[in-house]
Amino acid sequence: MTTFHVAVDHTDPGTHDITTTYLGTVDQAHIDQVRAIAELPGSERQVKEHPRVEGVFMVLRDDGDLDVYVPSDSAEALAHEPGPLPETRDESDGPGAVGARFVQPLSGDSHTEAALLLDASGPAYIDGVTRFGSQRIGGAMDTPHEPPRVVWHTTESPAGGSYFTSVAAYLIRAASEPQVIYCPVTDRLGQFGPLNQSARALKNDGTRRTNRSGKVCIQVEVLGRARAPWTKGFDPKTKPNYRKLLAAIRAHGIPDVWPVGAPPATSAAATERPRLTWENKGGHYGHSQIPGQDHWDPGAVDTEIVPGRPHSDGGGTRPADGSGTYTVKAGDTLTSIATAHRTTLRALLSLNNIKDPDEISVGQRLKLPKAGPTSPAKPPAPRYEPFPGTAFFHAGRRSPIVTALGRRLVELGFGKHHTSGPGPAWSDADRHNVADFQRSRPELAADADGIPGPKTWATLKIPKL
Repeated sequence: MTTFHVAVDHTDPGTHDITTTYLGTVDQAHIDQVRAIAELPGSERQVKEHPRVEGVFMVLRDDGDLDVYVPSDSAEALAHEPGPLPETRDESDGPGAVGARFVQPLSGDSHTEAALLLDASGPAYIDGVTRFGSQRIGGAMDTPHEPPRVVWHTTESPAGGSYFTSVAAYLIRAASEPQVIYCPVTDRLGQFGPLNQSARALKNDGTRRTNRSGKVCIQVEVLGRARAPWTKGFDPKTKPNYRKLLAAIRAHGIPDVWPVGAPPATSAAATERPRLTWENKGGHYGHSQIPGQDHWDPGAVDTEIVPGRPHSDGGGTRPADGSGTYTVKAGDTLTSIATAHRTTLRALLSLNNIKDPDEISVGQRLKLPKAGPTSPAKPPAPRYEPFPGTAFFHAGRRSPIVTALGRRLVELGFGKHHTSGPGPAWSDADRHNVADFQRSRPELAADADGIPGPKTWATLKIPKL
């Protein structure tokens, strides 16, 4: 009969550090009893299978702890007495890591709110957020020239109570962390890593590292189930942390739009995953709407709530008082105020002699930067290198455009024919790499001759030189 190692992951309510206590082994009869209890109507224990390791499962507990069950013959690592879990982890870019490890949260000046909130592309951390784990779940974005996006997931679990911490422990165990976890019942908000680096909750789309797509790709796991959308009965006016989350999303330049439309209401309807839309349009997406995925969460969430309209919920940031000042309201953050008044966090800090972004208080009057004179809008600079024409690519051609093409192919995972480089001289290696890329895309496969045509060039999106 199979035996199972058992451990409990406990999140300290004060520090949010996660510790593991090994409890020994149990037999199959005990496992059957655990599963039967979880299936009882109204049970406060919820079984979650490990998404990739067969036989391993976890039990979410309403007291915030996570029970972990691992077959004795499994390759999944589990702490055994007396040692703690090792302070290392897999740096996979998608949900594929086996045996994710817990590490202690970072400390020191490098992760102070002031330092991270001054990031040029928007806040790395949301004011007052709970930080789980090591805060090192990903890295730099692969395609920062693409638009910024936010992806909404559901945890397929209960909400409320202390499930917030047990679900967080589960996501770390499963190595499928988003940047953000949110409970719509308690308004609790947590982060596993900075908003301006990648998360690990999406599958790769072929060779494309979906988690690293875009200027930012902020992923939010909301406690709830797709079949019962969490927005039903949800009132943003009573949820200051939810409003902080939306303010942080907007501060990264993510527009209040759903490029593929509202998320589908059923699994059968989750068929719209247009790759060109994902690669070219910023905004809000459901997990169900992204190329390479097979989930249908978050379900039919109300797009009047997610994300709604900026500052239309009766709370948070409001227009200026008309005198070059602004009076801080309940739920405001310095970041949300800067976003609403088309300025920067750095400018507000300097103008008001504020050292700590958290030190603002309700009723405080802030000076606002004066608007400069209006000038005619300049046409936006082209983001991508214009197509040079099919005849451009021939033996003997040397150009920085060829180098840029080669580098873009390497970024996308199509550089295997190069023994060195890429370089400026058009070569057979370049042609073979282009052909591999064309064959990987159904819309280009019919013309997979290795010579970039207009469609191939448009799909490659080579940054402007």
